[in-house]
Order: sequence, then structure tokens, then C-alpha cells
Amino acid sequence: MLKRVGLLVVFAISVAGLMFAQASGDPWSDYVKSQYGGTTITIAGTGHTSTDAIRAMEKEFTNATGIKVRWDIMEEGLLRQKLLMEHQSKTGTYDVLMIDAFNLAEYSPSGVAISLRPLIDNKKLTPDWYDYTDISSAFRNGVGAYNGTIYGIPIDGETRFLGYRKDLFAKYGKQPPKTLDEMLQLAKFFNGKEPGLYGIAMRAQRGIHFASGWMTLMYSLGGEFLDQKTWKPTCNTPGTIYSLKYYIDLLKNAPPDVGVYTHEEAISAFMAGKTAMWLDATAIAPWILDKTKSKVADKVAFAPPPAGPAGNFAALAGWSLGISSDSSKKQQEAAWAFIVWMTGKKNAKTYVLGGGTPVRQSLLNDPDVLKVHPYLPVMLEALVDADNLVKTGRTWIPANPKAIKVLEIGGDFGSRVLAGELSAEDAMNQAQKQCEAIMNE
Repeated sequence: MLKRVGLLVVFAISVAGLMFAQASGDPWSDYVKSQYGGTTITIAGTGHTSTDAIRAMEKEFTNATGIKVRWDIMEEGLLRQKLLMEHQSKTGTYDVLMIDAFNLAEYSPSGVAISLRPLIDNKKLTPDWYDYTDISSAFRNGVGAYNGTIYGIPIDGETRFLGYRKDLFAKYGKQPPKTLDEMLQLAKFFNGKEPGLYGIAMRAQRGIHFASGWMTLMYSLGGEFLDQKTWKPTCNTPGTIYSLKYYIDLLKNAPPDVGVYTHEEAISAFMAGKTAMWLDATAIAPWILDKTKSKVADKVAFAPPPAGPAGNFAALAGWSLGISSDSSKKQQEAAWAFIVWMTGKKNAKTYVLGGGTPVRQSLLNDPDVLKVHPYLPVMLEALVDADNLVKTGRTWIPANPKAIKVLEIGGDFGSRVLAGELSAEDAMNQAQKQCEAIMNE
């Protein structure tokens, strides 16, 4: 009998020990699991290095919280349309939203995403190890917030810089360009210099992608789509027309199918060794350095964006994770748990070493991070150029709810110039009229 009792005691202690072992040891994870374990959240996203890094952390998140994750990944232009349509129909299909900084000004008045401040301030839902203020203020305010309201937590704070084939530059005695004139001349030099080689790869798909690529150079060339003091369209001003002509000249030295390029096609062309240069988002540079994806991983160097006649300006953009306003309260809180896990300081290094973009100050000089992201010092130089634009009283993405429509119109007409359908002057005069109608609605 005593032996049997002893065995029962041992068994009870073992069960208690097992239950203790199953607990995460983190009060936050235990609380989340008790409240939301078994919940499934749905994420609307797009293909990106940040998406890849988050998905690699998903299993550990589910093990710790009991929350299951379902993804709906689509092209970024379709993502914007889908989020607006789903919100208009109040379907509640999505819980977590991958938000492009380009669209914040449009999403805000539409109410697509909720304000995250109440969740950030909720001590039960947001542990001390989260440390929101460690996220770079440039990214917190420039990527995840609009008019002082926090709609997203940055997962990708980016500017844009130049990637170039250091082997080709060395072979032909060339230096990375310091000015846009030099970059154009280099694109012309390398275009056709070797079989199957083109000068540069950039975005040029009709609409917002064309506008995005063009804007990479536009401000430095004296152009802009909108006067950010009066909000009057400036599509047909001399500076904007000049910047379009420059961009068209540059794209003539890209692969012949550049007219369908988003950021994914542009970087794919560069990684395949088809172009000598690439100018795009710092956040997707890890793909270039990934030997499993890139044929030129060990042949690439980076440089800040070249200066133009109007100044040295760079982009400030990126992606954040937000929460749908059409999701239920319980789903929203489970969605926030997902965001906390993926963007918190506790797991930030895992995220970055998995290919995610460093957005936290505490990681910018971390030796392990620099091994994976050796381009960070150049990115910081480019961010100085991005700040130059802010000092002029402008933001790279105009902070106006109608700006995205203006950019789409500008990008549509710009691509028609690339296709040879219109002259730059005719295209921008027509764009001006349409944009004026939009802004005067």
C-alpha cells in the first residue's frame, strides 16, 4: 500500500513537473495561450524578405501561444485593392494586415486598420520585453504612423540604394556613380557590353510600380507629383517632365521586358546576372546576398543613391503589420499577440538573422547582424539623404489621402511614354488634368 501511495506521489509530482515544463516560463506567453490558444488568425500579405523571415518564426509562435496562422499572399497592388474592398464589404476575412507606407494616407480616413496605441499601452497584451520605443523613430513615424496615429508596427523600414556588380566595374575600370548623370552613362556603357548584359534594373510596371521607380530619382531631378504645401498637382512642371525623360532614358538600358517589372522582377533580373546595376529598396537586398537565390551574391557592392541637380534625396518607405478594423475583438487581440511576437525586441535578432529588415536601434551595430546585412552602413548613409528631403518640408510619399491615386495616374502615363505611345510633355499634360480633377473632388 505504501509502495502504491509512493508511486502515486511520484506520478503526481511528474505530472506537475510536466505541466510546469510545458509552460513557457514567460507570463505573457502563458496568458496569451490561456486566452487565445486554438484561435486561428488570417494574414493578408505580399511576397517580401520580411514575409519570409516572419514565416520562419511562425511554428515557434504557435507552440508558445497556441494561436494558428493562415496566410493569403498576393501581389502588392492587388493587396491594396483587396484590403479596401474587404473593408468596404465588412467581411472580416483578415485579422493582420501587411501595410505599405504608400497606402497609409488612403487607409487612414477609410478606417481599414485600427489605432494600435491602446494595445501598445495594454500591459497584459504587451510585455516589457516588447520595447516599442527601440524601433527607429524614422520608421515608427514614417512607415507605421499617419497624422500621429499608429496604424502599423514596422517590419521593414527602407530607403533605396544602388547595387552594382563590383566584378564588372573592376573589369572595366569603373567606379560607382556619385551623380545621376554618371549613373546614366554607366547604364549606357554596360548595356550590351557583354552577351545578355543590360545596364540597370528598376521598377517600371504600369501604374504605381512605375511611379515608385520614378520617384526614386524624381526629387533629386527637381520633380514631384504634388506641391506638398498647396496640394496642387505638379505633373507638367519642367522639373517633373525632365525627371520623366531621364527615367525613360535610363530604362532604355534595362532588359526589354522592364515595362512589366515590379520590385520582384527587377531584383530577379539583377540576381540572375542580367544587369550591371540595380536601384531599389534596401529591405530586399538580402535576396541579392543569398547564395541560394542569387548568382551574383559574392559579386555585389552597394552605394548611396547618386545625387541629382536638385539635391541628394532618398526614399523613406517600408511595410508594417496592422490590424483590421473589421476583425472581432478577440481576433484583434490574437492578431496583436502575433505582431508582438514577430516585432518585439525579444525576437528581433532572430527575425533579422532570418532575413528580416533591421528596424530597431539596438540592432544597427550588432556584429552578428552586420554579418548578415553588411550593407547597413550604406543604408544609414542613404537615410541621411532621406532626411534631406524631410528638411525641405516634404515626405517621399506625399502625406495626402488622394496621393496614391495621383501616383497611379502619373505612373500610368509614365509607362505610356516608355511604350512610345506619348511624348513626355503630352503625357504629363494629360496627367496634370486628371490629377487636378482628383485633387479638386
